[in-house]
Amino acid sequence: MSSEPQNPPMEQQQQHQEQEEGSTQSKKAAKLEKLRLREEKSASGASAADAPDPLAANYGDVPLEDVQSKAVSGRKWIEIANLNEELKGQNVLIRGQAHAIRSVEIQVKKLYCISKAVPALPINIDDAARGEIEIEKALQAGKQLVRVNQDTRLNFRVLDLRTPANQGIFRVQCQVENIFRQFLLADGFVGIHTPKLIGGSSEGGSAVFKLDYKGQPACLAQSPQLHKQLAICGDFGRVFEIGPVFRAEDSYTHRHLCMGLSSIYSIAIRWLSVRPFYTMPCNDDPAYSNSFYVFIRGEEIISGAQRVHVPEFLATRAEACGIDVKTISTYIDSFGYGAPLHGGFGVGLERVVMLFCALNNIRKTSLFPRDPLRIAP
Repeated sequence: MSSEPQNPPMEQQQQHQEQEEGSTQSKKAAKLEKLRLREEKSASGASAADAPDPLAANYGDVPLEDVQSKAVSGRKWIEIANLNEELKGQNVLIRGQAHAIRSVEIQVKKLYCISKAVPALPINIDDAARGEIEIEKALQAGKQLVRVNQDTRLNFRVLDLRTPANQGIFRVQCQVENIFRQFLLADGFVGIHTPKLIGGSSEGGSAVFKLDYKGQPACLAQSPQLHKQLAICGDFGRVFEIGPVFRAEDSYTHRHLCMGLSSIYSIAIRWLSVRPFYTMPCNDDPAYSNSFYVFIRGEEIISGAQRVHVPEFLATRAEACGIDVKTISTYIDSFGYGAPLHGGFGVGLERVVMLFCALNNIRKTSLFPRDPLRIAP
């Protein structure tokens, strides 16, 4: 009985090692092939990157020298808001901000960046555009939305002004001012501009910004009142001014600013409580004056009165209100040359717009508000 000889253990071990070596070499070869392909792809990509982009002229950042005005180009730019069906299929030139969302679809052929924003804006425009009603509804639904508070908005006012609500507010303000102006012009008024730097208080009291003017005491005008009256004495008949007023009031309410926009001028005779020194007292009760107020939503927007036109009486009233008559001597002297009976009133433009738009704070209707705590931006 016979049998075939079996492989000795050493021979089996040798075969096993040869198989392992063969497998290792295959893996190495596969890795080398992958590395070769990766290098080829990288080289190909580098070559493509080095090659000039045939469309490079259609996009990119515009160098400063290319946006410096040199000559009239004749190019006609279209406002994004004016894109409509009539322009469908036409080539147009437009300018815009990358974050803007519109309801018009544009097929972009060329795109250039003329000004880059910083990578991370201090406030998000979408967050700033969100109204209180939307935020409250989200909270009731269990959703937390970002609320941009008022101080943050005012700190970064340039960004805050980009929101649709603020764009609307100041366009409303522009038209309210324009309606004031057109109404008064149509009624024979003359628009004037009075100095904002004066030698003495225009209304009396301590709410005045004092400063040194070339070694002389001066202050910012609390009102254009005195010089509007001088214009009346100068035979302009009816005058008005729309401009800034300055009041150093330590008031932190929703309806007060240290600098605001005022005012207009007209004839008015009524009686209420005593007012500034140039206000005519009531003829039958000196505790009252020929003055009036106008209110919107329970808040004052207009105050006015008949004015004193007799110089001696003006001086007496000024002294009674604690005003140094020497500081307003040229004002009082002007009434000694003959002055007509007159009266007038002032309107707070920002307050009118605040109440008309049912807003909760006058700072929302002042482009860059000034109050006891804010002098920037």
